[in-house]
Amino acid sequence: MQLLGISSYKALSRQAGVSERQVKRLRLGQVSQMRVETLIKLSQALKVSVSELLTAFGDRKPPALGEQINREPELASLQQEYQRLRSLLEQQRETLMQEFQMSSLQVLESFLLYWPTAAARALENPQMEAVKLLPLVRPVQQMLSQWGVEAIASVGAELPYDPQFHQLIKGTAQPGEIVKVSNLGYRQGEKLLHRVKVSAISKA
Repeated sequence: MQLLGISSYKALSRQAGVSERQVKRLRLGQVSQMRVETLIKLSQALKVSVSELLTAFGDRKPPALGEQINREPELASLQQEYQRLRSLLEQQRETLMQEFQMSSLQVLESFLLYWPTAAARALENPQMEAVKLLPLVRPVQQMLSQWGVEAIASVGAELPYDPQFHQLIKGTAQPGEIVKVSNLGYRQGEKLLHRVKVSAISKA
């Protein structure tokens, strides 16, 4: 807990998403009375494996010989259930990734089909109007919109320099001085994905 910056058992329960009662059970070594899902959450919060939890937090009281023999099948059952759930989670993760890729490819279908051809034609014919290529980029813009990704500013815009959101790529500028946008930045909700690339405007 100290290594992970977890200051209290209450903080551990919040981070793991389990009740303080379950944390207390773990401290008392009552892992055999805990659900596998709870052990998984605690192991993830503590950055250790479930097997390590089972080994480190077994019953602290020396059990009678008969009880010790009966405890082994319980721990083995917990380990088997953990492996089953882990395998299930991996399968679900793979399925979700496949579904994500398929939905993304469906959104990008027209872009994937027509953009390479349009780009090749543009290289063959420098006189081709670039504006005709813009509709082909629309699927990418739609996908970004579905993911809640928003562009910050617009190319060519002039705005006050803010180092938190702007990356100066040419010249020098102080915060608040007017700079010009060279490349867009992006954010997703409150998360900043890419800062806006800006250039200083010549004071002359």
